Amino acid sequence: MNEKQLLSVDGLSVTFSRRGRDPVEAVSEVSFTIAEGEHVGIVGESGSGKSVTAMALMGLLPERGTTVEGSATYREQDLLSMSRRQLNQIRGSEIAMVFQDPMSSLNPVVTIGTQISEVIRRHHRVSSKEAANRSAEMLDRVGIPDPRRRLREYPHQLSGGIRQRVLIAIALACEPRLLIADEPTTALDVTIQAQILNELKELVADTGTSLIMITHDLGVIAGLCDRVHVMYSGRIVESARRYQLFTTPRHPYTGGLLQSVPRLDSPQDEPLRPIEGSPTDTIPWTDGCAFQPRCPHAIDQCLEATPQLEPYEARMLRCFNPLKGDEDDKRDR
Repeated sequence: MNEKQLLSVDGLSVTFSRRGRDPVEAVSEVSFTIAEGEHVGIVGESGSGKSVTAMALMGLLPERGTTVEGSATYREQDLLSMSRRQLNQIRGSEIAMVFQDPMSSLNPVVTIGTQISEVIRRHHRVSSKEAANRSAEMLDRVGIPDPRRRLREYPHQLSGGIRQRVLIAIALACEPRLLIADEPTTALDVTIQAQILNELKELVADTGTSLIMITHDLGVIAGLCDRVHVMYSGRIVESARRYQLFTTPRHPYTGGLLQSVPRLDSPQDEPLRPIEGSPTDTIPWTDGCAFQPRCPHAIDQCLEATPQLEPYEARMLRCFNPLKGDEDDKRDR
């Protein structure tokens, strides 16, 4: 892997404000880096701030009532301080995004061919014929049969799996250096999900594209990413290499996520152990650890001070009472 740094996010915070209501800090002090060709996962339950982080990096959050702080340095340029015109030059050509819902992301009254071609022609000086050929080639690369016919069809004529492949084709049409995939397989059945993830993995590997995969599904991360950041209530609580995270989770939230999904090496009669409570059961980070109300390992210090993201056993961890070896042994049995 080429270790040359491509993107460095430092202290990213996003606050939403509405008249007559208290401001809501959806993302707080998020920092991470991604090297060229590296695949990074951001994991967490709904509401943890994953998608807001991605939208902030892409400059897609509404300007009114939104405050974005920190920096996101991409090739020595700060994405967060760029003008809309500068961002338009980068989005699609160098940084692209695959969104959650293909039906709402695709224009329902425009053919698939036009939607792919307009991205290509916006960033490359090619004829309409060349753009159409490139569009058909991209549909073929993402596994869509009879691509020439599909170019003339509209989104409502396609299945969910085909629509998701179209979104991936649009995102990769200009061979971006960084791809952000935000829950790209959420609405699909398991079989189609596996096919699309395999195709996405092969595509980014073939092109050398860096990948940020945003998901709540640890199974997706296990087969796709080199490094993983676990988010809870707007902050990263644990960052580690994939193998370290899955074999020796240290934050109780990470351990809870792993215990709540089935494992092939577990006895058939062993029940899943989901995390108790809801992601809304939190306390402000300024008052202690936001995960404290749901944490079975909480101690008094969790309500007395705010844990910081610090180095711990070759990873970054935000916890006063990390999981130890005995918890790992119980989880593996």
